[in-house]
Amino acid sequence: MELVQAQKMLEELVSPWVRQLNLQIEAVGPEQSELRMPFDAAFRHSGGVICGQTFMAVADTAMVVALSAALGGFQPMTTVTLNTQFMRPVTDGDLRVIARILRRGKNLVFGEIEIFDASGRMAVHATTTYALL
Repeated sequence: MELVQAQKMLEELVSPWVRQLNLQIEAVGPEQSELRMPFDAAFRHSGGVICGQTFMAVADTAMVVALSAALGGFQPMTTVTLNTQFMRPVTDGDLRVIARILRRGKNLVFGEIEIFDASGRMAVHATTTYALL
């Protein structure tokens, strides 16, 4: 899957509120995708840090991109689990997101997502399971 095709797929598939994250696909491969989320102060909660819901939406979306690239295009799927560890607070700066497929079975796919802050420190680690429908 080419970058332009992947970006177009992303923009057509996700809900309007996820489009507001303005995710940019930086790379796609057979088992991994890399995205960038430009910083927006609207992603912060009242405590001044980017909220967990934002990180979880970014992680879930990045894995959909990685899986779609591995499948040669989007196919119906659903998230079964999304386990997220918030390792450090992030107050500003673009995020770098790497989603990897760990194992792809006939019906289930297992993956992991790492989200890095602007200085390159891992801020979030997530693991996922998807069911192919």
